[in-house]
This record gives sequence, C-alpha cells and structure tokens, in this order.
Amino acid sequence: MEPYVLLGSFFVLILIGTPVAYAMGMAALIGAWYIDIPLDAVMIAIANGVNKFSLLAIPFFVLAGAIMAEGGMARRLVAFANVLVGFIRGGLSLVNILASTFFGAISGSSMADTASVGAVLIPEMERKGYPRDFATAVTVSGSVQAILIPPSHNAVIYSLAAGGTVSIASLFIAGVLPGLLLGLTLAVMCLYMARKRNYPKGDVIPLREALKICVDALWGLMTMVIILGGILSGVFTATESASVAVVWAFFVTMFIYRDYKWNELPKLVHRTVKTLSIVMILIAFAASFGYIMTLMQIPLQITTALTALSDNRYVILGLINVLLLVLGTLMDMAPLILILTPILLPVITSIGVDPVHFGMIMMVNLGIGLLTPPVGGVLFVGAAIAKLPMEQVVKALMPFFGAMLLVLIAVTYVPALSLWLPGLLLAK
Repeated sequence: MEPYVLLGSFFVLILIGTPVAYAMGMAALIGAWYIDIPLDAVMIAIANGVNKFSLLAIPFFVLAGAIMAEGGMARRLVAFANVLVGFIRGGLSLVNILASTFFGAISGSSMADTASVGAVLIPEMERKGYPRDFATAVTVSGSVQAILIPPSHNAVIYSLAAGGTVSIASLFIAGVLPGLLLGLTLAVMCLYMARKRNYPKGDVIPLREALKICVDALWGLMTMVIILGGILSGVFTATESASVAVVWAFFVTMFIYRDYKWNELPKLVHRTVKTLSIVMILIAFAASFGYIMTLMQIPLQITTALTALSDNRYVILGLINVLLLVLGTLMDMAPLILILTPILLPVITSIGVDPVHFGMIMMVNLGIGLLTPPVGGVLFVGAAIAKLPMEQVVKALMPFFGAMLLVLIAVTYVPALSLWLPGLLLAK
C-alpha cells in the first residue's frame, strides 16, 4: 500500500496541474506522513539534495552556454560548419547537424542548441529552398546531441541521481561516441533525403573567406578543448572545468567577438539564475522523493518484479527502453532522471549492466522524449521558432525518430559505444 500512496499522490498532483517539482515535494511529505516518518527528515533530505559540490557544474555550464549563445557563437559555428559541408547537395541540413554538434559541446543543452542554431538556420534553409518543417525537424533532432556530448547538464543530474557512484568525467567521455553516432546517422539520412527530394547544393566558399571564418570560430571551439582537455589531463575536475569555461566564454564574447553589450550582461545573468532556480528546486524535492522511495523499498520491489519477468539482460533492457520511451512523452527529462535513476539503477546492476552504459541509454531515450508531444520541450521551442503547428513538425520528424531509434538500439546493445572511450582515456 505504501508505494501506491507515494506514487498515487504524485500522479494525482501532476494531473491537477501541480508543477513537477512541487508535486514530488508534496508527495514526499504525504508518503512520510503515511509511514510515520518525522517531516523534519524530509526537510533534511531536501537540504542534502542540493548540498553537493558537483552541482556547481550545472550553473557554471548553463552560464557559459548562455554567454556563448547570446554573444554570437552560434552564428560563427554555423558559418564554420558551412565551410566544411555546405557545398554538398542538402549541405545546409548537414551544416545544421554539424553546428549542433559544435554548439552542443559548448552549451550542454538541447533547448539552447535549438534556440540558437534554429534562429539562424531555419530561416536560412527556407530561403535556400528547403521546406520549413524539414528545417525544423533537422534542427530539433540534431540538438539531441547536446544531451550526450560533454558538457551535458543531464549527465551531471544523472550522476547526482545515482548517488555520486558514477563520475561526471566518465559520463562526459562516455557520451562522445553515442553523440557522434547520432550526428552521423542523422547526416546520412539527410543526405539520402536531399538526393531523393533534390534539395539544393551550397556554394563553395573562397579560400581566403573560409580561413577567416575558421579563425573566427576557433576561439569558441577552444571551449571544447578547455573542458575535455582539462578533465582528461587532470588539470581540473569536471566541476572545476565548468567555472573555467565561464571565464573563457566571458573573455571570448566580451573581448574577442565584442558582439554583446556590457549593459546586457545583468539581464543575461538574471535569466540564467531564474532557469537555475527551477532546476535546483527540482533537484532538492527529487532528493526527498527518492529518500521516501528508498524507505518504502520501492526500488527493491521493482527490481524483484522485473527480474521475475526474465533473467535475460537484453529482454530487461528492452522493457526498460519501452518504459523510458513512454514516460519520456509524458514528463520532462530532468525530473524523469531524478525519479527513475534510483529505481532502475538496482535493476541494471543486478543484471550486470554498467551504470555509465545505462546513463547513455537513459540519455538517448529521454532525448527522444524531448521531441515528442505532449510535453516535448525542444519540440515546442523548434515549432515556436519556425512558427509552425506542432503537428506539422511531428509529421516531418517521423524519419528522424526512426534514425534515433536505430541509435538507441545500438547504444543499448553495444556497450562498447559507451564504455570503450572512458576505459581508454580514464584508465588509471
């Protein structure tokens, strides 16, 4: 009965329109009252949930991404990607995906990726003869790379939800190959569709102009080198790399590019703090929700139920994938990571799946959820930028969903995609 009280109250609160964060906090209080746990214990769990050094990575990476996004980095990355692949038939769709790869490695956010790259490329692709819904579908699907490629904010949240047993550095490195595989798969599909639908070719950019564009973009691309290079060399931790990234982003934006006005900085910081306050409240209340779930032994019960269905890890992983895909259509990514990780981690460890590998499975799954109605946040952002009905964008996304599901299958059943690089680069 105890699990029904906790989970039932949570879903009832969601159904009546309570924000997810507050629904988790209130459900935790109801669950604590039901099992006669002092409410002070819930308050302590809430405080402990955000009293972690590793959480500093999230505000710093969000701020660094915001500075680079609003300081002209997206436009320069698009120009750089256009130099590399823009001359191919359907080249602007490849430029879109490649720009998302670069920008995702700076912002760590699919929302920021879609907003920044989409604002530049959706109108440009339409002007060059691409359907607007296709341009939007390319933009939003390409932005899922930001969830996988470091510095992914959601990887930090997964590490936190796993109780700190999975290092952020391992998750960052593990996301490189799945992220690049996703980008490559989408690029191949775009090339096929470009030939089939006879999308236009771009122009070859003259060498002198191309060199100028590359040099201009190099300053921003150095952010990736700073983040990954610093972590791999041991100069600083993943959390410390976030603060270094902010300093570098500020220097490049304000002193190299100089596209951003000094008097606009306070507004940017204010917007960033508002975003972070929502994230931190969510993390705090999720910690109390997870605490009550643990006391009620809900993770143990779910582990027992799933392993009773089958002892085959591939079958269980398939069932978990279906569960994540369904839930990803109903809730946002961060709350699902915080709720489901403590529940599913015992299941996957009991069948011998590495928690880092499972983190990548979860990222790809819930990344697809960001593009699906009724609550796909990235889908809404893309549709708003393109000024298109959501239904039209979803229809254009159908081939892209197929490509992403193929990547999900590969990431799920080929552990080396997630584990080979961390084992190679982080081995002691």
